[in-house]
Amino acid sequence: MGHVHAFDVLGDPVRRRILELLASGEQASGEVSAVIRDEFGISQPAVSQHLKVLRDSGFASVRAEGNRRLYAVDAAPLREVDAWLERFRGFWDQRLDALGTELARGKRERRRQGEVSRDE
Repeated sequence: MGHVHAFDVLGDPVRRRILELLASGEQASGEVSAVIRDEFGISQPAVSQHLKVLRDSGFASVRAEGNRRLYAVDAAPLREVDAWLERFRGFWDQRLDALGTELARGKRERRRQGEVSRDE
């Protein structure tokens, strides 16, 4: 699966929420549907369609247990997304380093001016 497709899948707030629910562990489709219907006000068939997209795109796996269908997160596509984001991580690190430098400089300036801030 390409990264663009992964972001298409994750671009939908309902699907992101379903993945958040599954992140805490395997859940029956009925439990997922109940929460999603409550939070988003969408129909059972609409929730089923979102679950199908997650299944078809590899973000979720499903297994039958009696008459229940149990969904779980499949980490493989999330690892792909993480790998794609990895190349941009340097930008965050640079910005955080720069911010740290500015904060330290600001504290030194305040000390020189004889101000004592409450957070020190």
